[in-house]
Amino acid sequence: MILNSLELKRSKNLKSLSILVDPDKIPNEKYLDNLLHISRKCNMDFIFVGGSLLVNDTLNETVSFIKKAVDIPVILFPGSNLHIDKSADAILFLSLISGRNPELLIGQHVIAAPILKKSKLEILPTGYILIGNDANTTVAHISQSFPIPTNKYDIAICTSMAGEMLGMKLIYLDAGSGAKEEVPGQMISSVKKSIDIPLIVGGGINTVKKAETAYAAGADIIVLGTAVERNVDFISDVALVRDRMNSKRS
Repeated sequence: MILNSLELKRSKNLKSLSILVDPDKIPNEKYLDNLLHISRKCNMDFIFVGGSLLVNDTLNETVSFIKKAVDIPVILFPGSNLHIDKSADAILFLSLISGRNPELLIGQHVIAAPILKKSKLEILPTGYILIGNDANTTVAHISQSFPIPTNKYDIAICTSMAGEMLGMKLIYLDAGSGAKEEVPGQMISSVKKSIDIPLIVGGGINTVKKAETAYAAGADIIVLGTAVERNVDFISDVALVRDRMNSKRS
């Protein structure tokens, strides 16, 4: 079970790494094959698949290709109840707890629930929190909600605590795809100290230093997206950071 393994790693302060594969942003099969080859070499922990807005109907095709190519857990990162593929291993059951849009707090989930109940997907209840100072991102427009500003640590802390108290099993702090600013290290550490469930951090992590900061601040999993789309070898650099940190704890 993915959730059990994450809880065990959290208890040992061991770090995980995931890439986010957006089916709309795969230029060709050769690119994806190379991406997966590097992911396999670097012992990638997870592969998230999805995005805020999937224009092309290639989710199933993408998941199938990944499952055939590598033995790495594939976790759906859905933008709506339409973004479900039963051949994946798990799904982040995202509730946008930083916003007040009822559709993304519970509405989409009600529609998806009977489909997921019949599937073999592992359901990962996740409190999804948007962080940033820019309200013009794709995810902000799609979600019709405002992100929590990067200097409002208290709001991020209280929102994360509320998510855990509501029964969420994971908290995801996301600056969004292609974010100009990453989630601040101080916000990550503040949230980390306030919850007792695994913490995922993504968005804007485009340098090794930013990855080191996120891990050191308390991120259990960091997610790489746009930076990998621009430079696939960035995976190797961050994997070395993860491995170095984990070696100190083993």
